[in-house]
Amino acid sequence: MPAAAVSSARASAFARGCAVDARSTARAREGRRARALVVRAQEIQVSVDKPLGLTFKERGDGRPGVQIAGCKGNAAKAGLKAGDVVKYHSSFFGDELWPADALAFTRSAISACPNTVDFIVVRGQADFDVKRLPKLPAPPKFGRKLSAAQKERASHICVDCGYVYTLPTPFGEQPKSYVCPQCNAPKSRFAPYDVETGRAKGGGLSTPIITVVSTVAGLGGMVYFLKDMF
Repeated sequence: MPAAAVSSARASAFARGCAVDARSTARAREGRRARALVVRAQEIQVSVDKPLGLTFKERGDGRPGVQIAGCKGNAAKAGLKAGDVVKYHSSFFGDELWPADALAFTRSAISACPNTVDFIVVRGQADFDVKRLPKLPAPPKFGRKLSAAQKERASHICVDCGYVYTLPTPFGEQPKSYVCPQCNAPKSRFAPYDVETGRAKGGGLSTPIITVVSTVAGLGGMVYFLKDMF
């Protein structure tokens, strides 16, 4: 084969290879862009002590609802951020969670709620209709009994404070940054929960029970000591 023909064939093969590489690179870029556009919504539940340090506004995506406009103080420490969409908040007496479907009503309920306010917020693409959400029982806390619905979802317990995880989002899908809404313990401090015994699976006592017993014993010892002194 003449040298010119060989050179031409090599040039054509090189051009085809470059074209394939260019198409592959373009597809890879499109794939990365597509993945970047997919923002997974994250549902977060927290308990915030008053003063909250929160300001609210109407939901910004054209749907009815409430969004966090500003966040500082206790709310920021609990993990809330400006832009979070409020899905639920505590009722007037703190015994239920109400859908955040109206700004004025949300402000009134939160203002009336004593001491600590519970929130469930959505961070990311908040694709839900707040007008269709039912009321929920207040989050289970140490010493509070679980409802039948909460027992069905109860999967983990915080070994530091006894908070029982009952959110619809599976516990394993919560990010590593998830913290206990009651005591801010990290995710690693949660253990699988046994609904029948009300304790961590494996027969171990939950830390709050041990703490209460130790406290009572300690107070008893102090009283006995003071009695001997006086």
